[in-house]
Amino acid sequence: MSSFFTLPASQKKRKRPQAPGDAPAKSGKPTRRRETRDESISGSDISDDDAAEDDYSASESEDEELKNEDPAAKRIRLAEQYLANTQKEVLELGGFDAADVDAELMRERMGERLKEDTAESKGKLYRFIADEFDWNGAQHDQFRTDTKGVNGVAISGRFVYTVTSDRALVKWEIPDLETPSEESSNNKKTSRKPRKLAFTRGSKFAKEHHTKDILCVAASQDGKFVATGGADNRLIIWDASTLKMLRMFSGQNRDNGHRDSVISLVFRRGTNQLFSSSKDRTVKIWSLDELAYIETLFGHQDEVLDVSTLASETCVTVGARDRTARFWKVVEESQLVFRGGGPDRKPKRGGDYEDGIKPHYEGSMERVACIDDETFVTGSDNGSLSLWNIHKKKPVFTHPLAHGLEPPTPIEQRSAEIDVTQSMDAEGPMILDPQPRWITALKAIPFSDVFVTGSWDGHVRAWRISSDKRRIEPLGALATPEIDVTAALENEGISTSGLSADAVQAIARGAQATGLAKGIVNDLDVIDKDERGRSGCYVLAAVSKEHRLGRWDTFDGKNCTVLFNVPRKAESSAVDGDGDVEEADAFASFD
Repeated sequence: MSSFFTLPASQKKRKRPQAPGDAPAKSGKPTRRRETRDESISGSDISDDDAAEDDYSASESEDEELKNEDPAAKRIRLAEQYLANTQKEVLELGGFDAADVDAELMRERMGERLKEDTAESKGKLYRFIADEFDWNGAQHDQFRTDTKGVNGVAISGRFVYTVTSDRALVKWEIPDLETPSEESSNNKKTSRKPRKLAFTRGSKFAKEHHTKDILCVAASQDGKFVATGGADNRLIIWDASTLKMLRMFSGQNRDNGHRDSVISLVFRRGTNQLFSSSKDRTVKIWSLDELAYIETLFGHQDEVLDVSTLASETCVTVGARDRTARFWKVVEESQLVFRGGGPDRKPKRGGDYEDGIKPHYEGSMERVACIDDETFVTGSDNGSLSLWNIHKKKPVFTHPLAHGLEPPTPIEQRSAEIDVTQSMDAEGPMILDPQPRWITALKAIPFSDVFVTGSWDGHVRAWRISSDKRRIEPLGALATPEIDVTAALENEGISTSGLSADAVQAIARGAQATGLAKGIVNDLDVIDKDERGRSGCYVLAAVSKEHRLGRWDTFDGKNCTVLFNVPRKAESSAVDGDGDVEEADAFASFD
């Protein structure tokens, strides 16, 4: 018995049943049926019969003309026709609606935001904002309490946290000058200085506080946690709103804490995961959502002075006198080692050095800041700034003497063991070579081409990374406008024709020698004032008379915190050649 499953393949084809009224099938070679396709884009409803007939005849003629039209050209033609019909409809209805324009602008902003978020998720540098901020025209304010030197500063939103050498943790609030307050409504002068909200200080025998100098502080982005580390080997987690202690890790009782001073702290961007580095040569990772320890990273051969991280599960550390920077891949449990120790610049042809200054070799890597997931910057005790890429073992670029040279002191002031009479010559006591100022603080705006540094020359300096990420370029000192010495002297009736170029430069350096951050800058922090820094950014500097890790020298200055309010440059003053005002883009450009 035959069935469908036992028939040969040639007989399995089924014929389509012919519906009543269908034309009988034609025998012979089948002809290709022409597919009709409506390509018209409706711009308005047409009910006139004559117009319909005209459109039909026009479409017949267009079919003949566009029979061999390229598909890409066809899509362009249809798009242009759609836009023309849409514009005609809008004009017939009375023009554009303001709500529609606002919605379109919002869609454009959301598109830019999506691009930026995508670049940030991929760990790419996308904020080229160095030229958009007025660094020299920044406003500055100093604020302090009755404490010793400020060792660390952190900012989260509008709240600032500072730690000091006498075991104090202080919470401040930055005033909102954009929103009018009750004092301003009563014609009272509103202070720009941050207002103190909370204060807590430990003692030498405290059980739930620090017993020695607090060396570092970090604040989470969501405003829930504040972490502090001190010379007492303690890492303490605080509630950010009340400064109440939540958990303490001290390296005792097997709580996986550090066994030496905790020097640096940083939160992973967008999370409550904390990285801590210590003099015990380790880096530890903590989860503050569970107030628990995660793991320890080993590898440095000297104390880990600084740690930096962004959004990905990686971090970069510097190991002081082992002269290495290490890029840690936490998930892969691996690390990349970048070795320094070389001179800050190479000699020119003939063996001469620029300005006759001998090179200074790197003895210790002091600071590090991540630019993106592949680029970071380090600062050293020879005053140099080095730009690194994780794909190269050597620095991409090195900028020497970022904060200048320290004027040398006579030998009799350096050591009492040297016979001063043996170091005398006809002109007086022998003077040693000038030494560079260390990079004592370094912080970058995440995923941008800007970072700031500090030392003890009295200035906080801003720097730019070139668009190709191959150079470091100076932007100037914050809140220190450039001085035109020639114009200033001519205004006073003094001619500069008899002065040499070196004399004019010396006068300019002397006029700018007194900075606003008098003392040694122990720490820095940077944050946008609002979304994407549309109105500027804040830069905070922790200033002290002594270095946070030692008291081998005392610097002239104050124990305070300096707040720099860096505005954006005027955005609406750009005028083109035809006299039309061009509005500057409020968002950072995307590469």
